[in-house]
Amino acid sequence: MDKLSFLEVIAAITAFVSLLLAVFLLTVKTERKLENRLFAAFLIINAIDISGLFMHLFVESYNLKAFKISAYLLVMPLFYLYVNAVCYSDFTLKRKHLLHLIPFITANLILVPRLYLAEGTAKEDFFTTMWNSPEMFFYQGIGELQYLFYIIAVFLILKKYKEIYLENYTNPNTLLYKWLSQLTMIFLVIHVCIIFKNIVRYTQHRDLFIWLNIIAGTVSLLSACWFILKALNHPELFRRIDSTLQPTKDFAETLETENKTDDAKSLQIEQLKKFMVEKEPFLEPSLTIQELADQVNIPVRELSVLINQHINQHFFDFVNEYRIKKAMTLLKDPTKKKYTVLEILYEVGFNSKSSFHTSFKKYTNQTPTEFRNN
Repeated sequence: MDKLSFLEVIAAITAFVSLLLAVFLLTVKTERKLENRLFAAFLIINAIDISGLFMHLFVESYNLKAFKISAYLLVMPLFYLYVNAVCYSDFTLKRKHLLHLIPFITANLILVPRLYLAEGTAKEDFFTTMWNSPEMFFYQGIGELQYLFYIIAVFLILKKYKEIYLENYTNPNTLLYKWLSQLTMIFLVIHVCIIFKNIVRYTQHRDLFIWLNIIAGTVSLLSACWFILKALNHPELFRRIDSTLQPTKDFAETLETENKTDDAKSLQIEQLKKFMVEKEPFLEPSLTIQELADQVNIPVRELSVLINQHINQHFFDFVNEYRIKKAMTLLKDPTKKKYTVLEILYEVGFNSKSSFHTSFKKYTNQTPTEFRNN
């Protein structure tokens, strides 16, 4: 099998796997239909994009091939909307989101005169030299600017998501952050391959051009398989946040000028710590800062500033510190020797083994088992 045939096989398998997962996402019963549909649309567009590597085996329509090329401009907008839908529980599609179609529509409009409306030899001649035409240079320029805009926007969303989650929730589902971060990095790697491929396209190194296509296709295939494994292993993958929440730093200064003296804050901190020890609200695995604020009768924003700015801890770290101290007490208790580490982590409020081990080692520099043995 030569390199071109191998590339066609990889592309066909990738398109098939992507479409298979898209069908699953569109048909599976779930409360989170919007993000599933957006990711399914993303996978379908990717399948259409990669189909160009084997499309010539089935159809010779120049219009269809050109449309396939321009469809790439829908990939990043769909991914951006998907990330928003996954991270924010109140995200909905609105009319303003149609603006994301502008690059795609523009790319197709510039191809209308010399491709879509052309006929016979004129269309064939244009398509033969298309990648050297002003239209395609313009298309590639739009594509790179669009990619840069969306990749930065996605990283900013993830940064804000992580910051807000740590300040407002305990036992945050870091799997979500890791999943989206890994996904974004994979797309970055694939896009780097595409950039090199497009540069090599204008040189005489045809073999290198084919190999770059093979690398990009292989990474896409492995990514599609990874998507399926994630869907199988983590059907309830995500916990989202409210987009109206703000990082503490955005309102801390206002509250500082409006509210209490240093002595009053110190008293509040003392009362809060006493409440944590005596009432043990941290034993609730899904404790949020809103719930704790209701229990201690402190406005939620004021409590957020108190913990994040004055105690100088994220809410996540603040609560988990009490859980770890409780776990240390249980691990040292001779009457609890029959308890497994797994039983103890659930008893103190954790609901994830990895999260418990990470936090425990952070505070003690030991694993729970090492701590108990010592």
